[in-house]
Amino acid sequence: MVEIGESSAGNFSLQLIRSGSLREDAGSGCCSTGSRNLSPIGRGSRNSSPLGRNGSRNTSPCRQKATVKTKPRGLDEEETLATFVKNVVPDVQMEDDIWAMLPEDLLNEILARIPPFMIFRLRSVCKRWNLILQDSCFLKFHSQVPSHGPCLLTFWKNSQTPQCSVFSLPLKTWYRIPLTFLPQWAFWLVGSSGGLVCFSGLDGLTFRILVCNPMIQMWRTLPSMHYNQQRQLIMVVDRKDRSFKIIATSDIYCDKSLPTEVYDSKTNSWSVHQMMPAVNLCSSKMAFCDSRLYLETLSPLGLMMYRLDMGHWEHIPAKFPRSLLDGYLIAGTQKRLFLVGRIGLYSTLQSMRIWELDHTKVQWIEISRMPSKYFRALLRLSAERFECFGQDNLICFTSWNQGKGLMYDVDKKVWSWIAGCALQSFNSQVCFYEPRFDASIY
Repeated sequence: MVEIGESSAGNFSLQLIRSGSLREDAGSGCCSTGSRNLSPIGRGSRNSSPLGRNGSRNTSPCRQKATVKTKPRGLDEEETLATFVKNVVPDVQMEDDIWAMLPEDLLNEILARIPPFMIFRLRSVCKRWNLILQDSCFLKFHSQVPSHGPCLLTFWKNSQTPQCSVFSLPLKTWYRIPLTFLPQWAFWLVGSSGGLVCFSGLDGLTFRILVCNPMIQMWRTLPSMHYNQQRQLIMVVDRKDRSFKIIATSDIYCDKSLPTEVYDSKTNSWSVHQMMPAVNLCSSKMAFCDSRLYLETLSPLGLMMYRLDMGHWEHIPAKFPRSLLDGYLIAGTQKRLFLVGRIGLYSTLQSMRIWELDHTKVQWIEISRMPSKYFRALLRLSAERFECFGQDNLICFTSWNQGKGLMYDVDKKVWSWIAGCALQSFNSQVCFYEPRFDASIY
C-alpha cells in the first residue's frame, strides 16, 4: 500500500507501505500477480540491462555471430555456436542547460499524463513542481488527457477517525488517502463521479451533504434541501460543463410524500421536481445511466425511471427473472443497464447471474454467470450478504466476511480477485473512483 499523507508544510508525501494484488482468470488461462510489488515506486525494478548483470546474456542488437567447428562426443556433424562481443557504449551526459529550456507547455503536458498518484512523489523534485497542483496551465492539460483508469475507493471509520484507501486497477496498488479534513458527521459514502466524492450524515439532528475532492483535500457543505430529511442520493458530474448534480429521491423510510429534489452546482441551490409515484421499492440501490435514474419496484413490478432532463418519473414494465433473491442495478457505458443477483431457492442450487436490459423489448437478457468456484469463495453461506456496484462495464462484488473483492469485466468476460487490507473491514463502504486534480467542488 502507498500512503498519501500530509507533511508539516501542508504538502503531500508518498510512502510505500504494502502493495495489493489482483489475479485474473479468463477461461482456462490464469494471470496472477500475487503479492509481488507492482508499484513503480517499490523496492527498485529488475535490472534488464546487459551491462548491469554479471554473467547474463547480452541481448543487444549490436552483437557479432561467429561459427565454430566442434566435434561433440558421439557426433560427427558440426555444431554451430554463437558467441557475442559486448560493445560498451559510454553514458550520455544530459546537459542541464538544454533540459532546463524545455518549453513550459511541453513540460505540463508530460506531467499531466503521469498517473495522479505519482504526482505526489514528483512534487519533491523542485519548488516549481511542488506548486504544480496550483498551476492553471497544468490543470488545463490534466483535464484534457484521458482518465488514469478505474479505481476502487473504500471508506470506513476507525475510532471515529475517517479512513480511506484507493486501489488503482491500472497500477494494481493500494494507496491510502487521509480524510482527516472531513467533519465528524460525514458518515455515509453516497458515491463518486468525475473525481468528486459525496458524503452525507447527521450533524446533530440536521441532515447534511458534502462534496469533496480527496486528491486536493478540498470540501464544502451543500445547502439544505427544501424538505431536509435523510434521503437516497446519487451524484452525477458533467466534466464538459464543469458542474455536478445531486438527485434526492424518497427518504430511507420510503416516505412517499416527499418530492424529488435536484441540486445544481451552477446555481448552488435545490429545485423541487415531481413526486415519485406511489410504488413499493424492493431495493435502495439506484443506477444512473444516459441521463436517467433507475430504481427497482415490486408494485408495480419493474423499474421506475426518472428523466433528469425533463424532471418526471416513468414506469418501465420490465419483469425480473424468476427466483431472483436479491438484485442490484448497475449502470454501464453507452446506455447499458445491468441487473446482478442470485438465482435459486435452495443454497445448493444458487448461482450469481448478470442480465442486460433490452430497451426495445423491455426485458432482461442474461449475458453471464459467475463460475461456481468464485460463487462458493465469495459467499460461503447461502444467506450471506454481499454488495455489488459498477462503472464503465466493470462490476465489483464484495462480501462482509471476505478480505477481498471480485471484479468482472463485461467486455473482456474476465473475473479477477482483488485482495488488500482495505477490504477487510466489515463496516467499509466501497465505490468506484476516478482520481482527478481538476474536479471542482463548486
